[in-house]
Amino acid sequence: MAKLDSLLPVANVHKLSNASCAFGVFDGLHRGHQFLIQTTLNEATHYKTRSAVLTFDKDPDEVFHPDTFKKLASNEQRLNDLKQTGVDAVVALPFTRAFAALEPVEFLDVLFGQYLPHSIHIGADFRFGFQAKGTVKDLKKWAEAKGVFVYAHHLQTADGSVICSTRIRKLLQEGSIEEANSLLGHPFRLQGEVLHGRGAGTGMGFSTANIDVPSNLQVLGEGVYAAYAFVENQKYKAAVSVGHAPTFEKKQTASLEVHLLDFHGDLYGKELQIEFLNFLRPLIKFPSIEELISTVKSNIAWVQEHL
Repeated sequence: MAKLDSLLPVANVHKLSNASCAFGVFDGLHRGHQFLIQTTLNEATHYKTRSAVLTFDKDPDEVFHPDTFKKLASNEQRLNDLKQTGVDAVVALPFTRAFAALEPVEFLDVLFGQYLPHSIHIGADFRFGFQAKGTVKDLKKWAEAKGVFVYAHHLQTADGSVICSTRIRKLLQEGSIEEANSLLGHPFRLQGEVLHGRGAGTGMGFSTANIDVPSNLQVLGEGVYAAYAFVENQKYKAAVSVGHAPTFEKKQTASLEVHLLDFHGDLYGKELQIEFLNFLRPLIKFPSIEELISTVKSNIAWVQEHL
């Protein structure tokens, strides 16, 4: 049998021992994930156990579909968000093809090793091991022999459909930011370093901060959005263009152009976090620069008035 030390070296794996543990990938940390983690926290309080989230350092789909998979948050952001949930420990295990190739029972033996939790909380659709052959039934059988409790929770729903990352990705791709945020339970976010852009906005009276978002995080549909931007813990209203504007398609390199209202200073090289709140309009090719300027100023006015 494969050894834990060789396949899954991680410093704090011992914190799973006798813990109430929520297990999943948690892309986007949406309302369904929040329910699962809160239930785990409640159980930990009741039984006076340690609480933990068990996840992976990357989404398994990143390993198997690296060219096509889109996700709701970077791995760094996902793990940071999990640490803010109030659990005692977040254990992020390295996910590799070798680990994924393990048969279900060996997958679990390698995963937990000697550090058996008090309980494992999962969604009712949980699958694991080689070709995702392991089921909730298989997990419960393994756990019963080890003296571990397994709680498979019904998936949370909204408007008659399951809340899941796939549904949220689809909504975001369509530009349905308000509905996506409702399912997330928080605003959808993107972040990145401000780069030098094409400089066109400054001459028109509205300078922009330009951010190039990695392709696997480009899940939000093209368009102009109302948002909040955070710079060094300061919050600003913002109008954000997502995608490549047809008017400047030959000059634009960044995938986000952010105009911060009431900001004065140099943003180049700084980290910017954007929280998207409202869809304002699709990207269109304007017949003239004057009409472009008029529309952008109208978008900025809407943001100033409504946020």
